[in-house]
Amino acid sequence: MPLKNRFAELQEEISEWRQDFHAHPEILFETHRTSKIVEQKLKSFGCDNVIFGLGRTGVVGIIHGRENTKDSVIGLRADMDALPIEETTGLSYSSNIKGAMHACGHDGHTAMLLGAAKYLAETRNFDGTAVVIFQPAEEGGGGGREMCEDGLMDRFGIQEVYGMHNWPDLEIGKFAIRAGPFFAASDFFEITINGLGGHAAKPQITVDPTIVGSHIVIALQSIVSRNADPIDQIVVSVTSFETSSNAFNVIPQTVLLKGTVRTLSDETRDLAEKRLLEIAAKTGDVFGADVKPIYTRGYPVMVNSFDQTNFAASVAKSVSGNCEEAPLVMGGEDFSFMANERPGAYILIGNGDSAPVHNPYYNFNDEAISVGCSWWAEIIEKRMPLS
Repeated sequence: MPLKNRFAELQEEISEWRQDFHAHPEILFETHRTSKIVEQKLKSFGCDNVIFGLGRTGVVGIIHGRENTKDSVIGLRADMDALPIEETTGLSYSSNIKGAMHACGHDGHTAMLLGAAKYLAETRNFDGTAVVIFQPAEEGGGGGREMCEDGLMDRFGIQEVYGMHNWPDLEIGKFAIRAGPFFAASDFFEITINGLGGHAAKPQITVDPTIVGSHIVIALQSIVSRNADPIDQIVVSVTSFETSSNAFNVIPQTVLLKGTVRTLSDETRDLAEKRLLEIAAKTGDVFGADVKPIYTRGYPVMVNSFDQTNFAASVAKSVSGNCEEAPLVMGGEDFSFMANERPGAYILIGNGDSAPVHNPYYNFNDEAISVGCSWWAEIIEKRMPLS
């Protein structure tokens, strides 16, 4: 494995960083402690410049290679934020923040990119500039979008960008990737239904929003089964059905539905939004209820560029000897904002036989550290080789 010896030497140190991040999780943009530690470490590594505050609490480190004959600049991105989950692992370094947990492995992503940055700043065996990007608020906050809006790509002249995510049930030491659409666009909706509440024994003088809501829930499934092309990937899920009353003998005045729509193309995304708004409003008309649907677009489709994907896969094979084709993922990923601005590739790294992400028993597997660090470093050294 390239760089195996150096990262074997750093393994214990990087694991300690990772476990410290795990014990002190921070949510969305509130990564103040994590960001400050990242900033301090990048400075101690000898990065040529360290910038704090892009995307509110994001951190960027600049590392120049021994040469710069082609003005090449490559960005490497890791996410730093945790999730609002109560940890149940019982680990010695379990979260000491109630209601917050690194249940998606961002502690590992941050530690691995720090390890790679330390190595790159030590050796500088490349021709160009490496930009290491530490992003807050991946878990629903759009930190990637905010860093881009703060000028991330243009300010540092980034030409390509690469990201990585751990993947439970993929063997340690293995990678998986696919070109083209990879992670889905993630949109959200709220549908407020105002009827006419009353006594449950006299439904005939009410406009029952529970009935209206139930019809909307069922009708929304027709977007997938009867509107979208059967070969397109789309998920429409109603995840919350709240009534304004929970009494046995009261027909409520109001119902609130919430849910999410996941798609892998702009055309299907447009169709889903249009049909959801139509179905909600017109079902209300049929029953005489006032229905107000709100559709909010979240992360766009995360698309891997073909050239960068092929390169990332070749590096993965050189590091581990294995890189398989990844499945389509209907979850969202805000690396999509960076990949929309520059050609890029996002790869999965094995986390072994672990609990799934976003689970209170999940834990990042430290055995993946040397593999992940090596991939980061090889991306830089092979894409911008010394002459």
